[in-house]
Amino acid sequence: MTNNKAGSAYRGGLPLIHNRPFDEIAVGDSACMERMLTQQDIQLFAVLSGDNNPQHLDAGFAASTRFHGIIAQGMWGGALISAVLGTRLPGPGTIYKGQTLRFLGPIRLGDTLTVRVTVMSREVDLKLVRLACACINQHGDTVIEGEAEVIAPAGKIELASTTLPEIRLSGGGGLQHVLDLVRPLDAIRMAVVHPCDALSLTAALEARTAGLIEPVLVAPRARLEALALEEGLDLSGLAIEDVPHSHAAAARAVELVLRGEVEALMKGSLHTDELMGAVVASGTGLRTKRRISHCYLMQTPAYPRPFILTDAAINIAPSLDDKADIVRNAIDLAHAIGVEQPRVAILAAVETVSPRMPATLDAAALCKMADRGQITGALLDGPLAFDNAISAAAAHIKGIVSEVAGRADILVVPDLESGNMLAKQLEYLSGAASAGIVLGARVPIVLTSRADTRETRIASCAVALLLVQHYKVLPP
Repeated sequence: MTNNKAGSAYRGGLPLIHNRPFDEIAVGDSACMERMLTQQDIQLFAVLSGDNNPQHLDAGFAASTRFHGIIAQGMWGGALISAVLGTRLPGPGTIYKGQTLRFLGPIRLGDTLTVRVTVMSREVDLKLVRLACACINQHGDTVIEGEAEVIAPAGKIELASTTLPEIRLSGGGGLQHVLDLVRPLDAIRMAVVHPCDALSLTAALEARTAGLIEPVLVAPRARLEALALEEGLDLSGLAIEDVPHSHAAAARAVELVLRGEVEALMKGSLHTDELMGAVVASGTGLRTKRRISHCYLMQTPAYPRPFILTDAAINIAPSLDDKADIVRNAIDLAHAIGVEQPRVAILAAVETVSPRMPATLDAAALCKMADRGQITGALLDGPLAFDNAISAAAAHIKGIVSEVAGRADILVVPDLESGNMLAKQLEYLSGAASAGIVLGARVPIVLTSRADTRETRIASCAVALLLVQHYKVLPP
């Protein structure tokens, strides 16, 4: 018996693949490959085949089925058998004639399959080869078995492997889900604080055009008008609160909230500390019993749903009490965007509790607080490393059994530094769309940075609109 695995020879920097002509194939010859099932495998197969059965794609639905979790489409395993036949035995030049398959068990996220084909018989006249096929998981269980019938190539083929294109899955158009939610809602009156650069002023006007806000521009009137003239923007019909400078703009915007004249705040071109300093200085006027915190609502091409990342902008080194409020604020945001019972992953460098790593102790304490009803409205688990929080396969490999692992809706970081770096990595390296919002005050505060795009600012206004509607039912 021979075991025909891919060779190590290279040509032009690429590995060579070669076949086994019919005359070199004997009964008992076999070939195999290994492959671990990932979430992306399932998603790609669904895109290609149109098989969007929730058993394979919806973790909540899958948990209620007899398999108690997501499993691969059966023909994903069949495709792996085809790959062995087409690349190993007989290899390039093979013509598929028939295949039978019997599905004996589920293939779960993180399972590693050994896919093996073994020659059963040969027909010389037709160069026909029949092979037994099996997919065996890491526990030694055969999950798929069957027989294949192929015509083997007559001659030897050896060539460089083709370089496959890189494929990135999109989660469905950035934060379009949020924009769809606000479509039927009336615009809110929002104080835009010191929008004295082209990006922040344009974003306010575009959010108005999108039906999200009725902006009240709080800034030096002369400076606004000069900017509008330079950029070709129309300020007619807009309310303008004329103030001498950015510090005064922040104070006046807070005053407008306290008088009930606006329902939300949006940062313009002033520094974050100026705006948040005015909010804090209002005392009990804008403050609530909770710690103020920031949330990013993000959507990356590699994750199937929007998620919340907190706190990456305000609390530098939050205490346990601070983190409890950070979690509560994020849960409120999740409820506002329609997630009834969000899954909250408390992140750390590892998934085990260690006295030498304070973040793991805080994570364990937060989960116990949730058990005792001190944090409600969500499922909490932690500490979880980042990979375990967002990858069911990673969690499965490490033996983590959790309602949160692999499908988190909220990621709670240990501190501002780690959160800020993670948010920017997701945005700049992973193509994440994002919206930023501050919670814990009596009104939502859109807190964007100078580097944020127009799309981020528009999406942030949409999130603020959802929160205003949420606060009408459940005041902060």
